[in-house]
Amino acid sequence: MAEPIRAEQNTALRARILSRRPLLYVDGADDTLDRPAHVRAGSSIRWLGERLVVIQDDANFIAIIDPAGWSVTGVTLPAGPDGMRQFDDLRGNKHHKMDLEACVTVRTGAGELLIAFGSGSSAAREQIVLLRAAPGARYVHEVLDAGDLYLQLRGCTAFSGSELNIEGAVSLNGTIRLFNRGNGAPRGGTMPVDATCDLEWEALHAYLTTPDSPPPSPANVVQYELGVLDGIRLTFTDSVRVRDRVLYTAAAEDSPDAVHDGEVVGSALGVFLSPHELQWTELRDRGGGRFTGKIEGICESRIRRDLFYVVVDVDDPRVPTELCEVQLTGLPGTADGPSLAFPCDS
Repeated sequence: MAEPIRAEQNTALRARILSRRPLLYVDGADDTLDRPAHVRAGSSIRWLGERLVVIQDDANFIAIIDPAGWSVTGVTLPAGPDGMRQFDDLRGNKHHKMDLEACVTVRTGAGELLIAFGSGSSAAREQIVLLRAAPGARYVHEVLDAGDLYLQLRGCTAFSGSELNIEGAVSLNGTIRLFNRGNGAPRGGTMPVDATCDLEWEALHAYLTTPDSPPPSPANVVQYELGVLDGIRLTFTDSVRVRDRVLYTAAAEDSPDAVHDGEVVGSALGVFLSPHELQWTELRDRGGGRFTGKIEGICESRIRRDLFYVVVDVDDPRVPTELCEVQLTGLPGTADGPSLAFPCDS
C-alpha cells in the first residue's frame, strides 16, 4: 500500500457560516411513529429533484426539505426492535440504530435514485436505503440488507483499517466512491485510516436491484492524512461532487472508536485538486471564530457557486440538527458567482 496522501491547509481557502436554522418537522412530533418534533443527528445531505434530503444516523426517518420556504417533512422508514425509530444512549438502544451516514444521488433509467449507506461499524449498520420521488409529492423507499457488500468492504483493510465507518459517497467516472472515516480504535496491529475506494456502478446497481447479483469488490483504494486541529486528527464526515471537483468535510473528534462519540474541537472543509492533492480550511462561525461543532453533511446550493449547505450533528437526541449556509471562497481554479447548472450528484 502506498503512503497516505497528506492534505495541506490552505490559508487562502475560507469557509464561513452565514446562517443557521434548526430542522423542525412542519407537523411536529408523532408518537404513533416514534418520531420526534425535530430532525436528529443529520449525517448527509443531497438534492433529489427540487428537494434537499437529509439522512439521520440515529432515527429511522429521512427528512425532506423544500428550499422555497425551508419546510421539513419526513419519510418514515421501518421500525426497529420494539417498534422504535429513535436510538440513543438515553433509551439504551443505540446498538440497534441503522446509522445511515452517507448518501449519493445518481441518474438511472427509472429517474433519480438516492442511495443511503449504513456506516458498517456494526452488523446492525450494514443496510442500504433506496429512495425515489413519486408522483404527488410522495417518496418510495426500499431497505436492503447488504451484509455481503459490507463483508467485502471490511475485508479490504487498506480501506476499512481497524474499523469500517463509511461517511461519504460520490458518483464519479462510472463508480461510486466511498469514504471511510478513520476514527476507529486500533485493533491488534491495524490502525484506523481515512481512505477512499471505488465500487463499479453497474455492478453495484445490479447488486441493489437484481436478486442474487454479487456485490462489487472495492478497488482503487487510497489512504489520506487530513490534518489536525488542537492535536486531534481530522477525519472524513462527508463528501460531494460539484461540477469537476470533489469536496469533503472532516471533523476533529476525540472519539475512542467508530461507535462512541467524543469531544469535537472543530470541523474543516476540503477539496481534491487532483486525485493526489488535497487542500483544507477550518470552518469559521459567523463571528469569524472557529466553529466547534461537527459538520456531517455537505451539498451545493443552486443559487451561488460559493454557497454550500452543511448539516450539524450535535450528538444530543434532544437538540435539532441544524442546516447551515456556508460561504466557501478562495477555491483554486474556480470563480465565484451565480450558477444554475449542477450535476445530479454529488
